[in-house]
Amino acid sequence: MVNRNALRAGTVAAGVTLMLLISSPAFALTRDDGDDPGSGLSIGETLGYFVGLPILLFAVIAFLVSLPDIMKKGGSKR
Repeated sequence: MVNRNALRAGTVAAGVTLMLLISSPAFALTRDDGDDPGSGLSIGETLGYFVGLPILLFAVIAFLVSLPDIMKKGGSKR
């Protein structure tokens, strides 16, 4: 009798392989009609967009969530 986990792993591996073979034209270096890529991002822009902005948004949301507690009796707990 075949182990179920081995059968699942084989099915997933075969599926992933099939998907990679089907999507291989996505990795082509030729340009498509109507393709007009912009200029690349600098390292500063990349860090700003993908690191700095999420941290800033997290800080603002955390502040807004805790603001009612801060406003109520100066943030003191009972």
